[in-house]
Amino acid sequence: MQRSSKLPDSPKHLFPTWNEISPTKSATVSKSTTPRSKLGSEPRISFTWVDPEAKLPFWATQPKKDYVDVGPVIPIDTNEMRRWSFYRATIAEFMATMMFIYFGLSTIIGAGREAAESGGIGMVGVAWCFGGMIFVLVYCTSGISGGHLNPSVTFGLMVARKVTINRAFFYICAQMSGATCGAAIVKASNIYWDEFNGGCNAIHEGYSVGAGFIAEVMGTFLLMYTVLSATDPKQTARDSHVPILAPLPIGFAVFMVHLATISITGTGINPARSFGSAVNQSCWKDHALFLVQHWHRYTTSTYCEQLYTKKLRNLCNILVFNNSEIIAI
Repeated sequence: MQRSSKLPDSPKHLFPTWNEISPTKSATVSKSTTPRSKLGSEPRISFTWVDPEAKLPFWATQPKKDYVDVGPVIPIDTNEMRRWSFYRATIAEFMATMMFIYFGLSTIIGAGREAAESGGIGMVGVAWCFGGMIFVLVYCTSGISGGHLNPSVTFGLMVARKVTINRAFFYICAQMSGATCGAAIVKASNIYWDEFNGGCNAIHEGYSVGAGFIAEVMGTFLLMYTVLSATDPKQTARDSHVPILAPLPIGFAVFMVHLATISITGTGINPARSFGSAVNQSCWKDHALFLVQHWHRYTTSTYCEQLYTKKLRNLCNILVFNNSEIIAI
């Protein structure tokens, strides 16, 4: 065995802590016990020590991550389509969206009818219904499909590379079909469907197209930002209760958006909700705002959230530590 003749003054500067290896032992020494051993005919141990007064590089001064950041998924994964869990998740999205639209449209029609007679639950009641249903259904389906219930949320997560393109396609088809079926059930069972135009989204009287567009942009950004923040792995690692309570902030975001935008556009932040009513009532007025432009708005909001949480954080690290190296956080 050969050892370095020059050792540091104090063992605390020695890295890593070394252990003697008997030359008579087998040459198969585990790398975990001797991370800096080079095996040959005779085991040799090399030592590395760090000058405590030396300036460490920028990356060495950063704390280690206390979470596992899930990397971006591959764009198309055909292997997942061979598993039953993929189709079970698609069915869950269909059923959850159908129930969401049924209860939502039933509440809209019921609130409108009661308002004409005695006031009823009003706009606040409708907002509570939509926000509460999102909370309940996301909680029920998050372990199966992720609890999207919204084609634009699925599209935004696809842009953020958290779901594959093929999964996003199946989810969106299931959500649109579920919304159409849910609206059809309301139409078949509620005699006041035509009186309240099937709960279709439209820009209300007194508001311009620009006002409706701004309302939808702000509501879209709040919802997508909440979804991405609630599913952030850093939140899960640092606060263990966050995964359990994730449906709650999402539901409250939907509730708050409805309070703000029902009087302007009827709140069309969910293209499936707008599409289901439009198909069954054949009301396509202003739906370029609710269907076509949704994809652009959700893409923009997703990129803004990614820019805020990742790119700007790296830039702040560079400016604070006065170093040109960029680290992935």
